[in-house]
Amino acid sequence: MSSTLFDKVWDSHVIRKIEGGPDVVFIDRHLIHEVTSPVAFLGLKSRGVKVLYPERTFATADHNTPTINQHLPVQDPLSANQLKALESNTAEYGISHWGLGHQKNGIVHVVGPEYGITQPGATIVCGDSHTSTHGAFGAIAFGIGTSEVEMVLASQCIMQPKPKKMRINVTGKLGKGVTPKDVALFIISQLTTSGATGYFVEYAGEVFENMTMEGRMTVCNLSIEMGARGGMIAPDETTINYVRGREFSPKGEAWEKAEAYYRTLKTDEGAVFDKEYTFDGSAIEPMITYGTNPGMGIGISNDIPDAEQVEGGVATYEKSLDYMGFHEGDHMIGKPVDYVFVGSCTNGRIEDFRAFASLVKGRHKADNVTAWLVPGSHIVESQIKEEGILDILTEAGFTLRQPGCSACLAMNDDKVPAGKYAVSTSNRNFEGRQGPGARTMLASPLVAAAAAVTGVVTDPRTLLTEEYA
Repeated sequence: MSSTLFDKVWDSHVIRKIEGGPDVVFIDRHLIHEVTSPVAFLGLKSRGVKVLYPERTFATADHNTPTINQHLPVQDPLSANQLKALESNTAEYGISHWGLGHQKNGIVHVVGPEYGITQPGATIVCGDSHTSTHGAFGAIAFGIGTSEVEMVLASQCIMQPKPKKMRINVTGKLGKGVTPKDVALFIISQLTTSGATGYFVEYAGEVFENMTMEGRMTVCNLSIEMGARGGMIAPDETTINYVRGREFSPKGEAWEKAEAYYRTLKTDEGAVFDKEYTFDGSAIEPMITYGTNPGMGIGISNDIPDAEQVEGGVATYEKSLDYMGFHEGDHMIGKPVDYVFVGSCTNGRIEDFRAFASLVKGRHKADNVTAWLVPGSHIVESQIKEEGILDILTEAGFTLRQPGCSACLAMNDDKVPAGKYAVSTSNRNFEGRQGPGARTMLASPLVAAAAAVTGVVTDPRTLLTEEYA
């Protein structure tokens, strides 16, 4: 019988099926951070339960960490307490801990792949909704709640109903200035933020086959923003070349066995999906959001649609535009920009900074823009320096901050002030997401770069040289 990629990975990890209930699924890798793990550890202690497989859990601090002066004590008491709790809990239970100041510290969904913790065919969970990032490797990866974090720590298993299956095909070739972030925002704009609820998505087609691993991670990262449980892409040579030789990747004979397994991880001919969509990649242009959820996105050259053209209630739509200070029919190009944020688990990797630098090179930051450029890890930070990108940024008037989640979610000092507009490469534009009253426009690193040097929303295609087309 023909099986989908998702079926192959899920079914091979089911320990027990509960009739009329969820599956008991074994978890290969468990990632934790300082925000969603403290209560889980308290639960273990109250029950006198040990961590079953501490070597399968990896901890890093990212959400509450400052992105400047990381050598100094963290000033916010809540953040400091959570960081200390992660340190003490991991020490007590023998779990790897990459805390603030550790060379391997960084955003959980950036460092996991960098060090080979993320592997094809694995099941991966984390108390963070954007765990779907790791599906780029052909893994089943999804976010879990704090009680489930405790469950995985105690049993290395989780109880989950098996999601339905969706395939999204994007065919053809992307145009000038169109990035994986634009592909993801386009898909969400078409399906809406609830269009994939209850499904696990497989992304297929030439556009994804031609993407780098970092691009694929960006797409899978945003799967949750259309309601999906997660997203995945079949492993290929690009995947295998990325995973090979990393610290936690298999070595020697174990690698040969693993590679052979990786090559079996693809959807069989004739396998059936519960729902399927196909889009033409050449029809996608650089995207930008105009509202207060990631589905409210349009091609950057388009106007904000009228309420009748958008699914959902008119009152909700009007409330969203009112919050943003926008109106139906407005042009997005030329909208004022106060802040630009490049970073997060969506776009905090080296390719994102290469793209940003390619556009700002030879130009200068607009005086009205405050820019926060935040690498997702120390590896990315080092690459920025080694490749001369930092020199380009410095000459253009930008400064580089230290690794962390930063302005993605306003749990640290990097908060956009009320009423200010931010072009952000992160994943969510909810009311107050980047700070109380902050107004967020989600976009790619190229759109962010164009805004950073012009001071307004700008189509990056008007600034790109042929070299970076």
